[in-house]
Amino acid sequence: MSRVFNFSAGPSALPEAVLQKASEQILNCNDSGMSVMEMSHRSKEFEEIIANAESSLRKLMDIPDNYKVLFLQGGASMQFAMVPLNLMNKSGKADYVNTGEWSKKAIKEAKNFGEINVVASSEEETFNHIPELDKNTFTKDADYFYITTNNTIFGTRYAELPDTGDVPLVADASSDILSAPIDVSKFGILFAGAQKNMGPAGLTVVIIREDLIGHARKDTPTMLNYQTHADSGSMFNTPPTFAIYMAGMVFDWLLEKGGLKEIQKINEKKAAILYDFLDNSKLFKGTVVKKDRSLMNIPFVTGSDELDAAFIKEAEGKGFVNLKGHRSVGGMRASIYNAMPVEGVEKLVELMKEFETKNA
Repeated sequence: MSRVFNFSAGPSALPEAVLQKASEQILNCNDSGMSVMEMSHRSKEFEEIIANAESSLRKLMDIPDNYKVLFLQGGASMQFAMVPLNLMNKSGKADYVNTGEWSKKAIKEAKNFGEINVVASSEEETFNHIPELDKNTFTKDADYFYITTNNTIFGTRYAELPDTGDVPLVADASSDILSAPIDVSKFGILFAGAQKNMGPAGLTVVIIREDLIGHARKDTPTMLNYQTHADSGSMFNTPPTFAIYMAGMVFDWLLEKGGLKEIQKINEKKAAILYDFLDNSKLFKGTVVKKDRSLMNIPFVTGSDELDAAFIKEAEGKGFVNLKGHRSVGGMRASIYNAMPVEGVEKLVELMKEFETKNA
């Protein structure tokens, strides 16, 4: 069977060039005589792999020297507890913006550790926009301010980051990291599950300002303390070696493509192709307020559950897979991360036009 166009929200499509290189090295990684999956994480061979991955990511994102890069496990969901355990150490308060299911889960978890102020929410409108923020509602002595930069399920993103002053900004960037340049220095912590734009599932990357390390609550478990991983170079225990190896190759692939400014141009082009069609379609409609539309996750509907199901079935038969929308929104969702080629979006729109002609 030939390769399909995979619109999965995650685990998502990986660059074919990276998959090809991995397949060539599966039995003999970098002339080591063994697979990366067989290597000791303490070996010289793997130490080189993880060092190169960090170096490439630092170059790609222009990460300042006073930030640590940690390669962890537990998914972004583990960070819902790690963040308050490590940062909620002064006032015991934190501000959160509720923009989707993942921020809701982060809020619920953080309430176990301190006082949470939800400064704004778009839940009443089914999270179809990023709510306006009023600085007067911010907690002046908050230990941190938390956002989700891009909402995978509902297809929204922050076009502009909130100004939190001296309060560290913490962001879950799982579904838009590496899709465009971002000023790391504006954040106290930036974290992301790898399985959308970085690599396979199993790896979580945490970029943390050094002054925020070393202040964890006394009851913080060893594995949930950023200090543990910062001091051990992300190898306190066995790290997700294969996922780090794959992520490193993705970072290099992006550098070879010209970096994040160039990939942003491609991502904007892909999103424009699909949004332009949706804005003029007689059948398909987007679900997000225009100013907050994601470049990565694009939900859309026909208004009929029967037609939605028919389109998804027809699309699958023609090699367009994982287009079914999340149950919270329904309809369809096209996740067009970095590895999705422009051709994939163009052909999807062609299919949508054909379906519209038959059913509008």
